Parts: sequence; C-alpha cells; structure tokens
Amino acid sequence: MYLSFFGLNEKPFAITPDPRYLYLSERHAEALAHLLYGINEAGGFIQLTGEVGTGKTTIVRSLLAQTPKNAEIALILNPRMTAPEFLLTLCEEVGIGVPDEAIGSGKDLVDILNDYLLRAHGGGRRVVLVVDEAQNLAPDVLEQLRLLTNLETNTQKLLQIILIGQPELREVLARNDLRQLAQRVTGRYHLDPLSQDETTAYVRHRLRVAGATTDIFTPLSLSEVYRLSIGVPRVINVICDRALLGAYTQDRHRVTPSLVRDAAAEVFGKRFVPRWLPWAATAATGVALALGVWAVWEIAPWSGHAKDAAAAIPAARAAVQPIQKPIAPAVAVTPPAAVSLSTLLGQHKAETDPDNAFTQLFKLWNAHYVAGNVDPCTQALQQGLECLMQRGSFGQLRHYNHPAILLLNDDTGGSHQVVMAALSDERAQIKMGGTQREVSIGELSRYWFGDFVMLQRHGAAATAGAPLLDPKATHGG
Repeated sequence: MYLSFFGLNEKPFAITPDPRYLYLSERHAEALAHLLYGINEAGGFIQLTGEVGTGKTTIVRSLLAQTPKNAEIALILNPRMTAPEFLLTLCEEVGIGVPDEAIGSGKDLVDILNDYLLRAHGGGRRVVLVVDEAQNLAPDVLEQLRLLTNLETNTQKLLQIILIGQPELREVLARNDLRQLAQRVTGRYHLDPLSQDETTAYVRHRLRVAGATTDIFTPLSLSEVYRLSIGVPRVINVICDRALLGAYTQDRHRVTPSLVRDAAAEVFGKRFVPRWLPWAATAATGVALALGVWAVWEIAPWSGHAKDAAAAIPAARAAVQPIQKPIAPAVAVTPPAAVSLSTLLGQHKAETDPDNAFTQLFKLWNAHYVAGNVDPCTQALQQGLECLMQRGSFGQLRHYNHPAILLLNDDTGGSHQVVMAALSDERAQIKMGGTQREVSIGELSRYWFGDFVMLQRHGAAATAGAPLLDPKATHGG
C-alpha cells in the first residue's frame, strides 16, 4: 500500500526470515560463524539460543544459503514428535527411502541411517542435522539424538547436529538426566537483542535493501523504535511496518517519534508517551509547589501568622496535585519524594546480575546458591527445588504466590534481574540495595515484559513450607 509513496520496491519489514535482509550485527556475525564452523568441523552438538524474535531462524536461512557443496543439510522446523517419528523425518529430509516394515521401528531406522551416513562419509559428504525450536524436543527424542552421535568412524562423527532454540533450551540441557548429551555440546552461543546503534543500522539496512534512497525515519524516531522494541528485531519490524503505514495515511514522507509511538500502541495494545514527559510532569509539579509556598510566604512575611502560612502549604500542594496524575495507563509519574525504579536500576546496576538475584531467591527458600558453580536450576534440584521459567503476567505471579526473579529492561536497553518478594493489587516489593523497596505496578510494568523465574518444591506446584509472598500484600489476602 505504501511502497510507491516511499519509493520502495518491496516491504522492508516483513517478518518472514528472508536472508537478503539479514543484518549481521557483531553478535549475529559471530552466531553465523559458529554454525558454519559446526558444518565444516567434526563434532557433536552446536547450540544456538536467543529470545523470541532475535533472528535465529533468519540466521538458519542464511546458513542454508552458504552451505558448502559437500554438505547435506537436514532441517527440522517442528520437533514436537516421538523418537520414531523424528528418525523417520530425518530419513525423509536426507532423501532416504524407508521400507514400510521399518516405519515405527527405532532400531531399523537407526540402521538405515547409519548405512546412509557411512556411504556419505565414503563419498566425501557431510550430513548436518539442524533442529529449530529445539526447546520443544521431548526427553526421549533428545536421548535418541545423543545416540545418533554414537554413529562414527575411527576419526570423526558421521552426523553433526545443530540445536537452535529459545533460552529454555539451556535449561533443558542442564537437566541431570541429560548430562550425557550436554557433555557433547562442543559449541554454545546466545543471541542478544540489538543495541541502540545496531537498531538504527538495522532499520536503515532493511530500508536500503527494499530500495529506499533517503532516510525515511528521523533520528529521534529511530531512538523511539529502540526504546519501545528493546532491540528485538521481530518487534522492530512490526513497529516500523505500522509506522510506515501511519505516515502514509497522514501523507507524511518522514516517520516521526509520535508515529512510532502510535504504531507501538497498536502492537502492544497500550498507550506510550515520550520518554521526557514523566520527568517534565515531575519538574512542573515541583515548580508549581515552590510557587505556592512562595505565594504563602508573601502573604504573611515575618508576621505572627506562621501557623496560617504553614496550614496554607498543604493547600498549595493540593492545588497542583492534578499535575501528578499518570499521563497514561502505561506510565506512572513517581512523586518527587520517592526514588524512581529507573534511578534504582541505575544506582544498583552491579547488584542486578543473575548471580545476585539467585543468591537472594535461594535465601528466601533457606537454600544455598554458589555463584560460578553449576547452573542455578541444577543447584535447585540438588536441594529439593526446581525452576519454573515462564513469560506471564502479574495475575500469574499472584496465582503461583511465590517470590520470583523478574527480568527488567531499562531505558538504555540494559537487563536487570530483580527479586520480587511481595505483590498486592497496586504495589510490589522488590529487593534491591540490601533492602526491600516498594514500587507501583504501573511503574514496574514499564520495565517488565513478562519473563520471570521462580522456585518451587520439586514435584509439586505448591507445598507446605514454601516461602509464599507476604499474605498481607498478596492479592486476595
């Protein structure tokens, strides 16, 4: 619809993983190099993880476009299947004919695969299995994958396996019953969201590929794209596509920050305000309060009416109170006397890393966490606990009624892990700076997008003795 208006040849922000639009940030280039290494070198497993929308599937498509001529790639996009189904799918991907009597027989399918892999090796070909969305693999399928890596000659493995998935894949492979498989992972890489500079370069890169000859997004609008997307490429694409459509409908040839905020409002279903507006409202409140006090002082300077003047100060504060009301449901203005969550995150940045967060969470369960040791979830299992990692809402947190580590993203794109110890209808208690601090749900929702980790007794959703959230502060009593 807007292509000719902006002089574009095609839609620049389609969410389909087109390798032509792959923007190789430093992290993406390293990730692609890891996968290419996995194809060209003999080994066991290569693991690539990243949050939803960070570009994992696009990297896979780019990998397929750069496959060496001597490599055969078997790509499995939906691994939710049984072990025999997985083996059959692998045979189909590499073009092996399977007799009817072998279908459903794990042993027969493995024998057929082994024979094929030996012939491929003898012909100088490498067979590589790429599994996308690997966090969905069932334990028996993962065990079958491990057994497939036993197919080898005296010098190298016959099958190279690349597992690509969301961060939960790391937790899956950290399970005690899968430690044999984890030991065969020879390369691990995690994709982070883009930085602000990378987000700007990413948007401009996609526009150029689509045929743009001028900068359609203003510098300030690109800053808003980064702030509202937190550097996640898929979210960037959706916001930018809606912003272009909005500019077209308003007959504007350049995308402004307000158009980006309107686009994000459509995507997230809530209103966004400029970054500076809450600070401006707080400053205006302070100025108005100071003027009110000054006016009272002028009415009764150096007189015997000090009590009247003191009584008038609350009235002056009440007169400017409407300025302190939230500008929009998504943003709550912090009263001048309180410390904002943004400030707290900046002041205690060194204390919001995963090790500090898990140390505090383990203490709430009278458990002990050792930083730099095995991963937290394995340590939890050793102490009769288990990790629950989800993306949810405040309603779900109230339902579970356990302390949780919330993943917060600040205005600069930094990540923070903060322990939430209590939750009411409107306020939350977080542990930061060696003490427990209270923040509003509205303010917290600006920095929390649903990712949390909590502990529970192993094998039960709720068990007697579990350290529930403060019952006085918890929804429903």
